Amino acid sequence: MPGNIRSVSAVRVVLLCLVFCRRLTSIGAAPICTNGQAGCHVLSLANLFDRVIQHSARMHGISNDLHSEFEQYFLPSKNQVGRVSRNCHTSTILTPNGKENAQRMAREELTEVILKLLVAWGDPLWHFHQSMAHHHDFNNFSSNKALEMSDMVHELRKGVEKVAEKMQMLGIISNSVSSQASPEALLPSDSAEWRLMKDYDLLYCFRRDSNKVQNYLKILKCRIVPEHGC
Repeated sequence: MPGNIRSVSAVRVVLLCLVFCRRLTSIGAAPICTNGQAGCHVLSLANLFDRVIQHSARMHGISNDLHSEFEQYFLPSKNQVGRVSRNCHTSTILTPNGKENAQRMAREELTEVILKLLVAWGDPLWHFHQSMAHHHDFNNFSSNKALEMSDMVHELRKGVEKVAEKMQMLGIISNSVSSQASPEALLPSDSAEWRLMKDYDLLYCFRRDSNKVQNYLKILKCRIVPEHGC
């Protein structure tokens, strides 16, 4: 009899574990949403901000690493570094200069700036990865970083769009936010301007812009949910 009781208890424990584990799995697999659709997590605006800020920090860190590695491989001379033109294709996107100017911008405008920068970097980073794949001196690890940056820009853009959607739903910003960058900032890959843009320029510019995106997201969060870590 005691043996039967132990067997029944063991079976119950296993069943409970299976139910609990299945629930955990389903929660982990559920997509993130902003307005409570069926079958997905609803995150607070503060949590959404934290996620995109963490993602932007990782992206900027990778851009720093890749920029340094590129210098080491292709620009060993400091004189060469000094001669770089640094002509950024995103210069046509008007961005606030400094923290105070960013804080004075309307929330919609600052959100648009972030999205426009991310949109403008989608194709250039993909083509940069393709270019690096043909450089035998550039190791596979660094080439993979270039691909990772391209993917991260895409994911971050989707994350910021979710933040914007949540803010619109809460009435914090209007529905007029646009992510369309100016035509000048979306260089087609076969244009003369694109071919003239050096790889080092691209890495320098992306490092600069990824830092802007990270800072703008922090400023936007602190303006909207200042009680959460500001």
